[in-house]
Amino acid sequence: MWARILGLPLIVLLTGIGAASMLLPAAYAAAAEDWADAQAFLFSALIGLALAAMIGVAVANYEPRRQARSHLLALLGAYVLLPAVLAVPLWDSVGDTRFLNAYFEMVSSLTTTGATVYDDPGRLSGAAHLWRALVGWMGGFLVWVTAVAIMAPLNLGGFEVLGERGDSAAGAIPQITEVADPQMRLRRYAVALLPIYTALTLALWVGLLVMGDAPLVAASHAMSTLATSGISPVGGTTGAASGFGGELLIFLFFGFALSRRTFEREGNVRRRRRLLRDPELRMGAGLAVLVPLFIFLRHWWGAFEVEAGSAFLQGVRALWGSVFTVLSFLSTTGFESADWAAAQAWSGLKTPGLILMGLALVGGGVATTAGGVKLLRCYALYKHGIRELDRLVHPHSIGGEGGFARHLRTRGAYIAWIFFMLFAISIAGVMLALSLTGLDFDTATVLTIAALSNTGPLAGIAEAEPIRYALLTDPAKWILMASMVLGRLETLVIVALLNPEFWRG
Repeated sequence: MWARILGLPLIVLLTGIGAASMLLPAAYAAAAEDWADAQAFLFSALIGLALAAMIGVAVANYEPRRQARSHLLALLGAYVLLPAVLAVPLWDSVGDTRFLNAYFEMVSSLTTTGATVYDDPGRLSGAAHLWRALVGWMGGFLVWVTAVAIMAPLNLGGFEVLGERGDSAAGAIPQITEVADPQMRLRRYAVALLPIYTALTLALWVGLLVMGDAPLVAASHAMSTLATSGISPVGGTTGAASGFGGELLIFLFFGFALSRRTFEREGNVRRRRRLLRDPELRMGAGLAVLVPLFIFLRHWWGAFEVEAGSAFLQGVRALWGSVFTVLSFLSTTGFESADWAAAQAWSGLKTPGLILMGLALVGGGVATTAGGVKLLRCYALYKHGIRELDRLVHPHSIGGEGGFARHLRTRGAYIAWIFFMLFAISIAGVMLALSLTGLDFDTATVLTIAALSNTGPLAGIAEAEPIRYALLTDPAKWILMASMVLGRLETLVIVALLNPEFWRG
């Protein structure tokens, strides 16, 4: 029976998993004696499971001719159709909200964007907050699995930079990659990655509990950190009781969004070597050091009139606030440090949000839960630029460092540049569409980058006055939802789906 169930189309399996997950917030609401919410989530779970069962029976014998195309379409359908199912209990729980707002919330959570139309955390119940964080956590795991099971064999999602010469995330199991169909790969990698993903989340949850956070807050922040969704029932880490200790724990777990090497299963010696040589980790670490250092040192460069930070302790707080916030937005999580205000006052920068927007655009690692352009693509362009500068000085020189490095500097950089241009065109198109809804240039820019980089909390920190998603018009919300899906799937996947060759045979 389990073989028949696991052989169902991906969208049906995801619907069933999403419906079954509603039982967790239902149990939480029942434990809190919130019977209205418990009923809302329980009934929605039963209806969702019945819907998944009926569709499963109807398509049980369906065999797509092209598995790869079918799974890409299923992935697109999951981000468009599945939030409608997931939004039902949230809509019923909140009560005084429109279904469009609940759908927006679920699209944002499933794509790990973390943008919310409910500005006041007190408006939502504990079960609703848990549901938002849980959907974001499941969305992060979906990204993990589909990246190595679907995107890697098709050379999409950042793996196109590595090409055939790269050591893809599926390289440890070549027989699965080259022989098995995508359905088998999905099962194989889901079983392999779920214990790692769950164990990391539980470890962070326990750590935050020890630091003083309430169980719901600790669970939400743990799931949001691993999924890089930035969802919080208390408005982020600034409202958490764990303080500096909690921020330090979350900071350590940001590393899992910078490179897939941090959670791959390998031998200890080989693992340490590959971590030290990993270009994504090195580039992420470089940005995490250089950007906060720039913010910190600018106090002496040009902000002498700023009185904040004359004491040593104030300077240390400013440095920590910038380090935490920079790495948070580089991983596209979007948590703001409680000391970020001190960092802004220390630096004297009038628009520090521009720095965070740039970091969110860069994003995290390939096959991680982070969004953005991805560090590997930026690294390929960086290596290509360094090589071109060397050729200007020494025109007849030959680039070394091996065949893979040469491939990354040439073919990899070429494909990375194509993606970067497509991403820039997407930014221009979304900004134009948002401007037609009546938004000004600055607001449209921030919202566009927040949606395409899947960094929803950026809207609350990039501008001097926070941008409220609840005040947007319905057309603007639809545009942002489409942008979130586009940012999560990436433009090259959409281009692949529109390619006529992809549909032949």
